[in-house]
Amino acid sequence: MSRKHRVQSLKSKTKNQRPKTKIAILVSFIAAAIACNPAAPPRRSFVIAESKSYEASLFRQNCAICHGQEANGKEIDGKLIPSLRYGEAAKKSEAEIYDQIANGKLPMPSFKNQLTEDEIKKMVKFIRRDLQGKE
Repeated sequence: MSRKHRVQSLKSKTKNQRPKTKIAILVSFIAAAIACNPAAPPRRSFVIAESKSYEASLFRQNCAICHGQEANGKEIDGKLIPSLRYGEAAKKSEAEIYDQIANGKLPMPSFKNQLTEDEIKKMVKFIRRDLQGKE
């Protein structure tokens, strides 16, 4: 094979690979854009008011008065009551949430005399799983 023929053969191979490379880059870019699209609808958040679960009922009876009907927090007498869905509550471990519910921490009262141990455990799972979307 002559030198000229080899150069033409290499150029031909390179030309044939360019469209494939461009397509692969384009497909990768589109996949990344779809995965990172901030306009994509967020995970539908749990709606306490629509839930018929026992835990949601416990929340409505014991927690909603301070934390809000949908656990997004609210202001009472100039004091901000935190959200149970995000912020500091979302950073707490299950043990910390359990302790907070059972023993209270000012201004939150203790619920160990109003709720059974099983109910407190259910509320911890409710907060983590349903309100925060964690498993």
